[in-house]
Amino acid sequence: MAPSLQEIGLAVKRLQWRHHREANRRLSAHGLSLVQWDVLRHLHEQPDASLHTLAELTFQTDQSMGALAKRMIDRGLLKRVDGPGRATRHELTDEGKRAHEAGSIVLGAVLAESVGTLTEAERVVLHELLIKAAHAGSR
Repeated sequence: MAPSLQEIGLAVKRLQWRHHREANRRLSAHGLSLVQWDVLRHLHEQPDASLHTLAELTFQTDQSMGALAKRMIDRGLLKRVDGPGRATRHELTDEGKRAHEAGSIVLGAVLAESVGTLTEAERVVLHELLIKAAHAGSR
């Protein structure tokens, strides 16, 4: 018998919760939270991202992203730089780059212990199905 939609939703949530809890626990050894590492990751991948874009990418409000960016600047992980026009952008400091790299290793290990146990073919299918389900309501 196929699992119910609720059972599938709960399984996705449990896996997400496991990842978040374990990532936060391990990242704390580097003085980071998962949200902070996620900001570093997105700025590494998109150096010209605005605070609004970072808020969307990290599932935060603009206001909470602004407060987080200020705390990360105070910690020496980010610095403000002039953007086009009157825009202010943020970029990784050398310490932010080191924190991003350390966090990437942590996240790689956390994910290796769960989805990394699937075969390559299973990971491909899982990824395709998650992407398909995530975009189903936006069509």
